[in-house]
Amino acid sequence: MDYTLHEWVRMASHHGSIARCAIEKQAEESGLDALAVREKMRHHLCVMQEAAQQGLDERLRSVTGLTGGQAALMMKRLQAGKCLAGNLLGKAEVYALATAECNGCMGKIVAAPTAGACGILPGAVLAMMEEKGATEEQAVDALFVAAAVGQAIATQASISGAEGGCQAECGSAAAMAAAALVYLEGGNPQQCADAAAFALMNLLGLVCDPVGGLVEVPCVYRNVGASGIAFTAADMALSGIRCPIEPDEVILAMKEVGDALPTSLRETGEGGCAACESICKRLHHKE
Repeated sequence: MDYTLHEWVRMASHHGSIARCAIEKQAEESGLDALAVREKMRHHLCVMQEAAQQGLDERLRSVTGLTGGQAALMMKRLQAGKCLAGNLLGKAEVYALATAECNGCMGKIVAAPTAGACGILPGAVLAMMEEKGATEEQAVDALFVAAAVGQAIATQASISGAEGGCQAECGSAAAMAAAALVYLEGGNPQQCADAAAFALMNLLGLVCDPVGGLVEVPCVYRNVGASGIAFTAADMALSGIRCPIEPDEVILAMKEVGDALPTSLRETGEGGCAACESICKRLHHKE
């Protein structure tokens, strides 16, 4: 499925929704029927739910000790009614961190679109299910909308931090989550595309600088921050604000920015946060 966002929106105008188009195209390419395609995505949703719950274990720790147990702290604050972001975004943030920590601790996750950005989309969708009453069927459809956005980005740019920086990972994930949120709120296909563009443009230039080359710091925290951007982007699109730049052009801009990033800021662990003395000393002490 090699389509631009413009093409997804155009197809959806004839077929009812991006989700339906994505299911049909996946069925055509895989040789499976639409029901089987949906069941595979439902399985992915179940894995997302399991990863989020596993990540909430306060005893969870990564081998390095850099991550684990922090999502549990955020959940306690949320449950105490102290979360500044409120219940909906607060829960999305908690689940994003929990999923990212699950990954850092070698748990099973769904790359959405990558392991380093695995918490953003699940956090948004799971929070909508629990706080806004989105059904499992709606959540599955939302994941197909997100998949279409991810495909458009991967086709025209990249979802690899080593190629395009973290904008290609957390940026893409935020775009996917924003589109999913718009869909769950009843937005139209163009609004889904606009939300994706808003999210992506707010994360242009984000570098990939994993400490020790590991998907822990700053990765897990960026999953939380990108979750907030996804909700902000969705709110703008749902308010009727049109992205002044064509969404596909934002994707191309991301590619241009990624190509311009030095290798030290593209997953090599040589620059940015990865070069900070305090965290490097802590990591080496653990080793």
